[in-house]
Amino acid sequence: MKLTIARTVALGAAAFLALGLAACSSASASTDTTTDAASTGAFAVDDQTLVFGVVPDSVATQTNYQPLMDYIAKETGKKVEYHESTDYAALIEAAVAGKIDVASFSGFTYVTAVNNGAKLTPISSIVTKQGQEPGYYSEAIVPKSSSITKLEEFKGKKVCFVDPSSTSGYLFPSYNLLKAGIDPEKDVTPVFAGKHDVSVTKTGEGVECEAGFAEDSEVAKSDKVKVIDKTMVPGAPIVVSTALPQDVRDTLTKTLSQVTIDQIIKAGIKNADSDAFRATFYATSPVDDKYYDTIRDICKKTNAKQCK
Repeated sequence: MKLTIARTVALGAAAFLALGLAACSSASASTDTTTDAASTGAFAVDDQTLVFGVVPDSVATQTNYQPLMDYIAKETGKKVEYHESTDYAALIEAAVAGKIDVASFSGFTYVTAVNNGAKLTPISSIVTKQGQEPGYYSEAIVPKSSSITKLEEFKGKKVCFVDPSSTSGYLFPSYNLLKAGIDPEKDVTPVFAGKHDVSVTKTGEGVECEAGFAEDSEVAKSDKVKVIDKTMVPGAPIVVSTALPQDVRDTLTKTLSQVTIDQIIKAGIKNADSDAFRATFYATSPVDDKYYDTIRDICKKTNAKQCK
C-alpha cells in the first residue's frame, strides 16, 4: 500500500536527521558540497547552482518550465538544475530535506511542505493569462457523452483525482464533494491519476474513471470531457528556500516577483515564445504566506491527513 504523505515525509525527515547526527559525531567536518541546505544553511548543492523543483503535474513539466529556469540562470548567473520528482510526496520530501532552492509548487503542496518543516517562503504566483489575477480553477469533469450534470451524481462512481497533495486535483475536489454530501474516501472509488493531463484523459475515456477533477489549463486541451462544476483556487506559488544566503534570496525575489513573458522573451531566452511555455506562464504576481490561509482553512474543514 502506498505510504501516506505524512508518513513518507516523517520517514524522510527521520532519515535526514540521522544522517545529520552521524555527520556531527565525525572527527572532521565534511567538505561535501552536495550537503543539504537544511544542514548547511546555504545551497542545496553548491553556491554556483540553484536546484529548481516543480510539481510533476503533466508529462511535459520540465519542457514547460525550461524557459523560466533559463531566465533564472541568466538573471542570477548560476546554473539552474531541474529537480525531477516522481510525485508530489517526493517533492515535499525533497523540500523538507533542503534539496530544493527555488520551486513552482501548488498551494496545497506548499502548505503541506511547510507544515512538515520545509524552509520555504512564497515569492509570487504564476498567472497564465493577460489580465488574470493569481489563481486558477479546479474543474469537475465527466466524459462528453455522460448524463452526469452535478457533483451529487458522483456518488458511487469511479472518480479520477490527481494526487493526494494536489490542490485542484484533490483538496478542493474533496471539499466540494463533502459539501455535496459525498465522502471522497467512502462514497466514490478514487483513482489517483498522478498528473492533471492523465486525469483528463482517463475521465474522457470513461472506463477507468466515470468522472474526475483537474486544473482548467489541462481540461481546456481536451474535447473528450465536459465541465460540470468548477472552483477558483489560490494561484500556484513560486517559492524560495529561506536557507539560501540573503543576497541570493533578494536576487530571486527581484527576478521572480513580477516578471512577464515579454520580459523573458526580450531577455533572449530560448523557446520563451513557444506554445508550451505560453500555456504555462504569462506573468507572476507577488503573494505572501497569508495568501494561502484559504487552503489551511479547507484543510481544517476536510480534516485531510495530507495537511498534517
